[in-house]
Parts: sequence; structure tokens; C-alpha cells
Amino acid sequence: MNHILHCNQQDQKFLTKIAFLDSKQRESLIPPELLIQQMPIKKNHTLLDVGAGTGFFTIPMAESTTNKVYAIDPDQRMLRVIKDKAREKGLTNIMLIQDYIEDLSIESNSVDFAMASLILHEVSSLTKVLSIIFEVLRKGGHLLCIEYEKDDLIIEGPPMSIRISSEELKKTLSLIGFEIVKKTKINDAIYTVLAVKREM
Repeated sequence: MNHILHCNQQDQKFLTKIAFLDSKQRESLIPPELLIQQMPIKKNHTLLDVGAGTGFFTIPMAESTTNKVYAIDPDQRMLRVIKDKAREKGLTNIMLIQDYIEDLSIESNSVDFAMASLILHEVSSLTKVLSIIFEVLRKGGHLLCIEYEKDDLIIEGPPMSIRISSEELKKTLSLIGFEIVKKTKINDAIYTVLAVKREM
């Protein structure tokens, strides 16, 4: 009985997470299509969605290129949601990868654009994860990071102790070898940093 109760609680938690990830509130906060349209993505680019979740960004990314879009997430159930969405839209260019970003095994220098949306504050080592993304990006490839600002006045979002300030993120990206293209604020709580892998 306890096992069934635990499963039901787990299922409920998962459904609640999906409801938030696909909510109209989140869509109005971070309009995925609009954001993707503003990115330096070409029709033949290979793309990577880190911590893809329900495919909030994966789907518009797949619609913006004729090449592969890697969607990586450790939760098989999330990947099934993406698979169903892709089938509904007739998209066949999404490659689903069930794994943690720390164990990403995509070929080096093979990705033109990567996105890490509201996931970096959850990783065990920011430097390690950004270095892995740097490795898989081609020279001249871009990375877009979306995170909650580390500001005590901003209640919304994850615990302050795990947030990454925009200054810390920019500094870490620069140390790894990225060049910061621009930082923007989506709203008071959320910012984006667009960086490029320097041509050496």
C-alpha cells in the first residue's frame, strides 16, 4: 500500500512539473518561438537543448533547422513527452538522449547552437558542465543560458543558495574560453547570457 501511495505521489509530482513547464504563464514569461527566432540559428545548424524537459524549447528549435536537434534530459518520462509532441508536429529531426549533461557523449565540435534553460543552477559543477558544452560546440558556435538572478529581493525561483548570478556566469564562461555576446533581462527575476565559442 505504501509503495502504491509513493508511486502516486511521484506521478503527481511529475504531472505538476509538466503542467508548470508547459504552462501559459511560462510561455508568456519566456516566449520560446520568439526567443529562438532571435538566436543566431541557420537552417542547416545542429542544435542542443540541455535539460530539455518537456521540449518547451526543443520543439521550436527543431522547427528552425533541417538538421539534428539533440534533446538531453535524465528523465525518460520527459523525453516521452517530447517524442509525442514531435510526432504531433511531424518533426523527425529530434534526437532524444536520456542522460545527465555531465555524461554527455556528443561528438566534439559538432554543435552550432546550444541552449541551457533554467538548468545550470541544478548541476554539481558549473565549470564542468560549461566546459562540456564548450567541447561539443564548433568554433563560432553559440550558447544561450537562461537563469534566475541571484538577488535577495527576488523571491520567485529556486533557493538563493543555488542560484547563479549573471556576473558569476559571465565570469565562468569567459574563463572557459567563451566570449560574451550579450546579457539581457527577460524580467526582474530571469536573465539570459548569449556566448560564443571563440575562433582560436
